[in-house]
Amino acid sequence: MASSWFSKMLGTSMTLGNLQNVLVMQLSDLASAEDQLIKALPKMVDAASTEDLKNAFQSHLEETLEQRKRLDEVFELLNVKPDIHKCEAMEGLIAEGQQIISTEGDPQVKDAALIAAAQRVEHYEIAGYGCVRTFARRLGLLQVAALLQETLDEEGDADKKLTDIAENSVNIEAAFA
Repeated sequence: MASSWFSKMLGTSMTLGNLQNVLVMQLSDLASAEDQLIKALPKMVDAASTEDLKNAFQSHLEETLEQRKRLDEVFELLNVKPDIHKCEAMEGLIAEGQQIISTEGDPQVKDAALIAAAQRVEHYEIAGYGCVRTFARRLGLLQVAALLQETLDEEGDADKKLTDIAENSVNIEAAFA
């Protein structure tokens, strides 16, 4: 059975005694998620057939590299060394994307499926970054919250870009494949 960030926390010296501990554990989980995504996005770029989608995935890879650096900056501001364990939720989302990549089919239909998989990833990240931003605000860590908001905004923009590509080209073409 897969273990969550919460069950991993129970195996450490961290407790649910304060919100700062939850913040750090969630940030560590997001760091793992970003690390995994950095490895997966080049495969998504290669698998996409339309230039718009290739460009969107490539652009998000560049953003993800910056987001990961931003998380390191957050850890420095918090003066903590993260205990990063594999984010199994992201591992599962990426595995679903890998299944799409390895499946034969019409290129436009495959692009539609790749967008759906990528949007699941974006929604996971939006949820995660929204929570940690809110925790940071509640703890009065306004500089940390601002950095996390920057990433949250980028994740939302990436989701909107994927929706636009899907609705204005890929899904239209896929419907007639």
